[in-house]
Amino acid sequence: MKKIYKKVLSLTLFIFSIMAVGYTQQESGKLRIIMFGAHPDDCEKAGGTAALFAEMGYAVKFVSVTNGDAGHQVMKGEPLAKRRYAEAQEAARRLGIAAYDVLDNHDGMLMPSLEVRMQIIKEIREWNADIVIAPRPNDYHPDHRYTGVLVQDAAYMVAVPNVEPEIAALKKNPVFLYYTDRFQRPNPFRPDIAVDITSTFDKKVACFDAHVSQVYEWLPWIGHYLDQVPQDKNERIKWLATRYDEPIKPETRAALEKWYGKDRAARVLHAEPFEICEYGAQPNDDEIKRLFPMLGK
Repeated sequence: MKKIYKKVLSLTLFIFSIMAVGYTQQESGKLRIIMFGAHPDDCEKAGGTAALFAEMGYAVKFVSVTNGDAGHQVMKGEPLAKRRYAEAQEAARRLGIAAYDVLDNHDGMLMPSLEVRMQIIKEIREWNADIVIAPRPNDYHPDHRYTGVLVQDAAYMVAVPNVEPEIAALKKNPVFLYYTDRFQRPNPFRPDIAVDITSTFDKKVACFDAHVSQVYEWLPWIGHYLDQVPQDKNERIKWLATRYDEPIKPETRAALEKWYGKDRAARVLHAEPFEICEYGAQPNDDEIKRLFPMLGK
């Protein structure tokens, strides 16, 4: 009887997952965006765009592939992982996004294994994503690099029914994008899309402010600028805003002009660019405008 019950339960869950995918694709009409980072403060680099999507009523989820249990000079292990999880949930609340998942993989020990690839595939399928954003697989941090590799490895498999068959495969491959970075080898970042986040920059700063263990403790310590961190909360926000107030690069400004027009682009104070991954769906300009309804507005 137990075996029969388990089979019935498994079949029921499988049918439900198919129904859920069908509903979001056919009835909701709402874009679904999932962003991956290696640690519970990495997706926030696209926090301005995430906040814009959320304000427009679209479903945004952040996923940290590790639990962040090594990123601190004093704390470590489970206590640090719990603290960083709480910070991630507060960051999500401040951005107004729907969810922030933190996977239980150790910080600093991430490998592009089959097991973790399956975790990524499940996340993308369960979210029924139209857009998937992740780091490029060239970065100073191995966790960042392998997160990029893992998402690339999942890009085709999310549509293959016989891979992780208990969760319905996506009927349409999402568009996969990369966050911006500064790395030049083997090839520099290419800003195919640039989003004006001037109106949501304060939310982006606020979401980083939620990660107290990182932006005010760990990163200043490992970067040797801990003495620069203000103690007053209001002064900390101002200080943090200056750290993320990066000048817009000429190539990003050119992308802004393409999507917003020259006059509008000239007024942009803060922007987040993205590169289209050659894996996954390859959108044309009209499709990009559909996927990023804020462009030109």
